[in-house]
Order: sequence, then structure tokens, then C-alpha cells
Amino acid sequence: MIMCMKCLNVMDDLREYINKWNLFLKQEKNLSDNTIRAYNIDMENFINFYNEFHNKKPSINDLSSADLTDFRSWLSEKAMQGVLPDSRARSIAGLRNFFHFMDKIGQMHNASIDVLNSPKASKKLPKPIDKRAINEILKFAEEDSDDWVGKRDRALFTLLYACGLRISEAISLNFGDINSMSETITILGKGNKERIVPIIDKAKEAIFKYTNECPFNFEKDSALFLGKRGKRLNPGVAERTLRNIRYSLGLPNSLTPHAFRHSFATHILSSGGDLRSIQSMLGHSSLQTTQKYTKIDEEHLANIYNKCHPRK
Repeated sequence: MIMCMKCLNVMDDLREYINKWNLFLKQEKNLSDNTIRAYNIDMENFINFYNEFHNKKPSINDLSSADLTDFRSWLSEKAMQGVLPDSRARSIAGLRNFFHFMDKIGQMHNASIDVLNSPKASKKLPKPIDKRAINEILKFAEEDSDDWVGKRDRALFTLLYACGLRISEAISLNFGDINSMSETITILGKGNKERIVPIIDKAKEAIFKYTNECPFNFEKDSALFLGKRGKRLNPGVAERTLRNIRYSLGLPNSLTPHAFRHSFATHILSSGGDLRSIQSMLGHSSLQTTQKYTKIDEEHLANIYNKCHPRK
């Protein structure tokens, strides 16, 4: 069991259902041990708070009648303890999961838990990849495999960075979408919205080098990026490949296929590109979404200032 239920300061009827909840999380939801452990810690934390707040061990009926004051007081205490908004939001999710389980099996219903607002999580800025690291990744991707697969991986990652594509957008491309004479490609993005994106010669060269080496025949409407069996490449394969490269080169966990898209936008902005153009190329419906890259650029400039200013 994930945690010692006998030590949990609750009435026996509630302890029994917490045990059943753990089995449900493990067997039915197939959650990892770490996730289940985190949920249990959230549950234990609220139970300990309830015990002190009401001076009694909670039963099923007690939790069923817990109101917004109980939940908000619990969150307030966590905030005063210095628990960050992201962690408090995660704690609510863990507690809410138990309440929903009890509601599902017909043992308890509490409307207040769903009315409770989660703290707004801090907006994490996307992390771009250093230009030197991108070159290392592309080189390693091709050299790590002796056959055409390495060239495919280099072509895919080059395209993600060169055009700022989502991995799903790149993998959905067909062979006929890439024209050696054209300087743009048409991308079908979120909500089936089309956008036109410039494509540089290096990306086209990497793609044609890959397709020339690939043992499968390409037609206009066939998938551009293929797996080893000749079917359209699965995004999970590309993610796993990059994860292995990341590990081999000692690069951070933030290096995902989506990081190429972030790097595309950040590097263009730092080179003098304007937000409207970046918005158009990324396919953002709102300029506000694109503006997060200005903060990345500001952070980069601040780091350079702090490192290089002579008075520092």
C-alpha cells in the first residue's frame, strides 16, 4: 500500500474507502506509484487539518458535509506555510479525486469541492534551446543511426526548428507538401486553420536527403515522415528519439519536440523579428499568446547584463 492507512487519523469507515480508492487508482486508473503517493499525501494533509480544525477524527459523513470554509481554510493554511500556487492546485486535484471516487460508488456527495476555485498556477515561460545545442542535436540525430532513420530524424527536427511547427503538424505533412522550388509550405494547424510558413533551404535539403535514402516509395499524398514499417511516423517515436539524444548529450529535460518551436520564435525575436510576423508563423490566434516570447528575450538580455556589466 502507498501509505500506512492504520496510522491515518480517521474513523474506520473512511479508512476502508481510502483503501478502496487506492486500489481504484492503481488497478482501474493505472496511475503510477508516484502519482498515487502524491494523492495520498494531499488526502492525509487535509485530514490532519480537519482533525485540528474541528478537533475530531473525520468520518464519511463529516467529509460529505465539509463546506467551502473548510476547504478554503485548509488552502489558506498551506499558503501561510509557503506552499506555492502550483502545489496548492495540485493538492486540490488530489483531494477532489477522492471525493469524485466516493461520489461515483454512491458513498458520498460533496458539492462544495467542485465549487472550490484552484489557485492560478504560475505561467511558466517556455525554454528555448541554445543554438549550439540545436546543432549538436541535429548532428547526433543523423550520426546515431547508420541507415535512413537518422536522416529522417535530422530532417524532422530541422523542420520543427526551421518553421516553428508543432510535432503533430510536422508529422501530418505529406510528401507533396514540400516543393523544392517553393519557399513556403502550407500548414494545417489547430482548429483546421491553414497558415503559410517560410521554409529555408537547409530544411528542404535535410528532407530531400532523407527521402532519397528512405527505402519506401513516396507519392504526392503519402506521409512525409515514415516509421520503419513504412507507415506515418508516430509522434511517440520522435519524442523517444529526442529523449535518448537529450540523455546522451546531457541536455535538460525541457528539451522536447515542442522546444524547437519555442526556440524558433525566441531566436527570430532576438534577431529583430516582429511579434505580428511570429504570431502569423506560429498560428497563434491571439497576439497575447505570442507576447510571452518577449519576456524570454527580456530575461536573456537581463542575464547578459548581469554577467557582462563592468560594475557587477
